[in-house]
Amino acid sequence: MQVNTQQQPWIKSRLVDSIFILSPPFLALLVVTLFPAEFKNSGKMPVEYWIILIVMIDVAHVYGTLYRTYFNPAEFEKQHPLFIAIPLFCYLGGVLLYMFDGIVFWRGLAYLAVFHFIRQQYGFMRIYSRKQKQSRLFNIIDITAIYTATIYPLLYWHFTGSHKNFNWFVSGDFVLSESATVLAVTKYVYAAIIGCYLIKECLVVYKNRKFNIPKNLVITGTFLSWYFGIIYYNGDMAFTTLNVVSHGIPYMALVWIYEQKRYTGTNEKKTTLLRLTFSKYGGVLFFAAVLILFAYTEEGLWDGLVWKEHQQFFKPFSALPAISKSIVLALVVPLLALPQSTHYVLDGFIWRVKKETVG
Repeated sequence: MQVNTQQQPWIKSRLVDSIFILSPPFLALLVVTLFPAEFKNSGKMPVEYWIILIVMIDVAHVYGTLYRTYFNPAEFEKQHPLFIAIPLFCYLGGVLLYMFDGIVFWRGLAYLAVFHFIRQQYGFMRIYSRKQKQSRLFNIIDITAIYTATIYPLLYWHFTGSHKNFNWFVSGDFVLSESATVLAVTKYVYAAIIGCYLIKECLVVYKNRKFNIPKNLVITGTFLSWYFGIIYYNGDMAFTTLNVVSHGIPYMALVWIYEQKRYTGTNEKKTTLLRLTFSKYGGVLFFAAVLILFAYTEEGLWDGLVWKEHQQFFKPFSALPAISKSIVLALVVPLLALPQSTHYVLDGFIWRVKKETVG
């Protein structure tokens, strides 16, 4: 039986998609697997590694949203009420939560982030399924599989108690408990859904002689990165590597691909920033540099005003006074977290403002 693997639903191209969107979870898992002693159970992370993962990828990817919103004159003109209202809502909500209790603020932000991470994987799965014609039942199996890949590891995390060497943001941000029953039931459901998905894909290949490579890589990569990052390994380095690399790099790539296509395909107003970002020579590097500069500034303010943990790296901000008064923290912390909270909420709108087709 010959299976047709041509005419795949790439977003940009086979090469670009493979490197920047599909391969990150597999490469991250490879790195973690090659150095088990450093990743298996460690709760520590070298500062150099933290800079690469958190500053240059995790925080940087948050600012990619700017190119879909505030840096895009045409889009901002169309959606400016939304783009103004959401940051105000996030900030005021954050202040109220922090004034009630600091951990309540971090808990709300953590669960908002989790929802965003889950939805991104669903979004990529839907993008790569856009040209695939299959029954409603098979579509439901795809959707169930991608959500299961993320939700089961989270349930495992929540119901194994506090035996983890990592947190999402800060210690205590997740509400944890212990339940052997929940773990047993969800484990069997998890295995059953994987089995259903594999059978479904075999039927699709047998019936249609087609195999959707990028969609299956997204689903497989999601299963692997979330399972090994949360369940198999119990280390901050492993969790952060698999979580951040699998999420941040594909998001930045999608933003650049989408906006570059828009830039070259319309006559909308093009600012100097957009011209530099989407130029043929060095545009991607400029794009990355802008995001990293924003990320460095944000993390520098966090370190100078709140954490005081990496002053050697954030020397320009080391002279800032550490804030200790609770009322001031209630105003400053939600402000520093505003790029993240806005990114999480706004991202749920900007990718469905229009029923546009990618690729």
